Amino acid sequence: MGSILNDFNAAVARHPERVAIVDGAGISTTFTELQNRAEGLARTWHRKGIRKGDRVLLAMGIGTDLYASLAALWSLGATVVLPEPAMGLKGLRHAARVTKPAAFCSAGAYGLLKFALPELWPMKHLRPHKSSGAAPGLPPPSETDIALISFTSGTTGMPKAIPRSHAFLSAQHRAIAPLLHSDKPERDLVTFPVFVLINIASGQTSVLPNWKMSRLGKLAPTQLEHWITSQNVTRALLPPSLCEKLAQTQIPATLHTVFTGGGPVFPDMLAALNTAKPSLKAVCVYGSTEAEPIAHLPAHDITADDHALMTSGKGLLVGTPVDVVNARVQQGEIQVAGAHVNSGYLDPAHDAENKIVEGKTIWHRTGDAGYFDAHNRLWLLGRVGSEVDTAIGPAFPFSIEVAARQWQGVAQCALVAVNSTATLAVAGDTAQRATWTNNAAKLGITSVKSVSHIPMDRRHASKVDRAALLKLL
Repeated sequence: MGSILNDFNAAVARHPERVAIVDGAGISTTFTELQNRAEGLARTWHRKGIRKGDRVLLAMGIGTDLYASLAALWSLGATVVLPEPAMGLKGLRHAARVTKPAAFCSAGAYGLLKFALPELWPMKHLRPHKSSGAAPGLPPPSETDIALISFTSGTTGMPKAIPRSHAFLSAQHRAIAPLLHSDKPERDLVTFPVFVLINIASGQTSVLPNWKMSRLGKLAPTQLEHWITSQNVTRALLPPSLCEKLAQTQIPATLHTVFTGGGPVFPDMLAALNTAKPSLKAVCVYGSTEAEPIAHLPAHDITADDHALMTSGKGLLVGTPVDVVNARVQQGEIQVAGAHVNSGYLDPAHDAENKIVEGKTIWHRTGDAGYFDAHNRLWLLGRVGSEVDTAIGPAFPFSIEVAARQWQGVAQCALVAVNSTATLAVAGDTAQRATWTNNAAKLGITSVKSVSHIPMDRRHASKVDRAALLKLL
């Protein structure tokens, strides 16, 4: 089965002078330079006592040093702990308490945390200082060794720690690689860190954002457009919130494909991209932290009948399951299994509510409500348990929201229950409120509230933060 580390070394051998990463400052690093950087760090950190099985908590910005550090630590047999970035210091401290690392690896100002947070005081401190020389020459990690511990988003409670073996990362590479395959070199604008790993293992170039992903709301569409143009980006991997900004630009001629996921991909957003550039290929990718990817949907495969179903309350189409995943719907919930699907959490207590063991197969409960259509395509309705009672019966959020986003003047919307009353919150042109109220009544919604904005998740600004919305209402 190998490992992503082996795939990276193979990519270096195939394309030694090809650019692996372009960082947010526009500085390019070739595959050979990235490998040399990783080997030098491995030698330095081995001298500092990092050994096989050590857990190392990593705090760095998304840049070349992050991926060189990952390769270096994996070559030493260490396990990298990545805190949930959207939670800031709270997420870092939570990761330290849950995983009990032996070392803290930081770059830039993150190093000051070593002295500020008591949880980090006992740990060795690693810094990615300039270094050179061959790696220690240790045997490669085994497939069953834990390469990475990452965390769920924490939208439904404290983030859960997810251990990922080298075999798991390799399986994830094989699951995602067909979606990203290209017969020619590409320059991919990548806003999802895991996809940078896939590109490094596949020998493709990753252009990193030149903005803070935690401040997507402040990113001007013109900055996004300029970055794509100046870096000759050919493909982009973006959350829906950034696709909405992209649709407001003069989409550069070099950009021919967009992959989008990390939140619901609504048909009105895809239509806006098509209007901005009809030749642009858009691919929707559905997955979760524990299982990425699950299904995919090229936008040009969405038919007029599909649009009609979505706008009439049938939910959100997310496409055909990828070849390497087993997917089923049990009691209305989408469940998945496969080599690239997380089989358990660091704390086994979390497995009881999220995993179903059937013989040698472990099914992951996604928590998403949905169903298969006659063409074996998945449709999403919302989170399990998110139904609200309307005047014409229970309704899931996507049954209403997908339709409402088509109404005149609607920029954002979300369905929640306020004091047991089904309420549609709408941000947009309030001059259209009478139209919204009339349309909502036809769907059984008797309460429509105008809001200045719909609160979104901290990770990708692409999912409704329903708890924050209820406070706002």
